Amino acid sequence: MTKNIHPWERGVRVVAGAFLMSLAFWGPKSYWFLIGVVPLLTGLLGWCPPYALFGINTCRLGSGKNVAK
Repeated sequence: MTKNIHPWERGVRVVAGAFLMSLAFWGPKSYWFLIGVVPLLTGLLGWCPPYALFGINTCRLGSGKNVAK
């Protein structure tokens, strides 16, 4: 698993995932908070399966290289 998510995007995913998961404690009492697991895990791992499937790599943003292969 090669990292394919830019560090800024990883941070946004971790914050968004943590926020969604926090809904279990202070928001509506349902299982929708589990959706937060996806951005949290992809942000922590730095690897996104759909990005890998479509050949997208945002790690290279700002380096002058093409984003998609």
